[in-house]
Amino acid sequence: MKPLNIGMIGYGFMGRTHSNGYRQANRFFDLEYQPVLKAVCARNEEKAKAFADQQGYESIETDWRKLIARDDIDAIDVCTPNNLHKEISIAAAEAGKMVLCEKPLAMNVAEGEEMCEAVEKAGVANMVWYNYRRVPAVTLAKQLIDEGRLGQVFHYRANFLQDWTINADVPQGGAATWRLDAEAAGSGVTGDLLAHCIDTALWLNGGIKDVSAMTETFVKERVHAETGEKQPVTIDDACTFHCHFDNGSLGLFESTRYARGHKALYTLEVNGEKASLRWDLHDLHRLEYFDHADDSIVRGWRSVHVTDGDQPYMGNWWVPGLQIGYEHTFIHQVADFLRSLETGEPAHPNFRDALETQKVCDAVLASAKERCWKNI
Repeated sequence: MKPLNIGMIGYGFMGRTHSNGYRQANRFFDLEYQPVLKAVCARNEEKAKAFADQQGYESIETDWRKLIARDDIDAIDVCTPNNLHKEISIAAAEAGKMVLCEKPLAMNVAEGEEMCEAVEKAGVANMVWYNYRRVPAVTLAKQLIDEGRLGQVFHYRANFLQDWTINADVPQGGAATWRLDAEAAGSGVTGDLLAHCIDTALWLNGGIKDVSAMTETFVKERVHAETGEKQPVTIDDACTFHCHFDNGSLGLFESTRYARGHKALYTLEVNGEKASLRWDLHDLHRLEYFDHADDSIVRGWRSVHVTDGDQPYMGNWWVPGLQIGYEHTFIHQVADFLRSLETGEPAHPNFRDALETQKVCDAVLASAKERCWKNI
């Protein structure tokens, strides 16, 4: 196998999921390339060393520029807060490195355009970690839609609900809660949670033409974790928007961190003239499916247990009936990226794909601010 030397920047939650994906992909997929955990980079040397020892990285760096400059690094994995995505990704591309970037792509469309231009000019492989595409049940939904089983699509709806910021004492900023700081995150639930819903929707149902949105920030001030000072909160705590898709269907999206009782409820449903389907992250190995062509005496929603070998990705795992979980979506994404290096076909979603999601996110925030419809 050909080694692919990985240099990861960041060591948080996503750093762990990506690292696990790199370690496991070749153990379950027959691939030409083998990821090598060459180096991890973080500002705190002690924490970087602890992460490297736990995850199996050969070395550490405390300056991401030095990591990018290393001759023994083939691909840079950007697992940093959103405000660093652009600078690191462009520098990596200019150095001839492949770039794998966490979502959302950038702080805004303008940054995303620069990032796309950089990787395309350099001709380097690139990918964005919208991992929910790789849930086998969601991939099966894509297959059924593309086969025309739903017929004309009328409705697409999705939500992503959490409750972890309801307490006003939760700080903003810093290593643990940078997602609540607009300077680091760019936006709140729109870029963090709805971006996942939007990416999946664009993949399953095609482009979005226009949006009408509303947002709310329920806790107006929070203590900043680094300064200790109470500052205005400028991210969106909740967002709801509706839209028109290019195929004529209507979309409805909702996301919040203020839905008490929900830690990570992500659901989607698609209604077509012939059939409907729905999926729930809390039951991620099942796809609910309704086919109007069924005989009336047995017509109803069926629960498809996505574990058989002829269903997406599952032939690489266990025997039918034994399910997989969240971490496997990253293993699938790594495997698909490595396969793309073999075939020469772009891995998706690439930077240009993720830019389309960024365009929708920016339009959603602009619509909510100006209280009007916004074209994409």
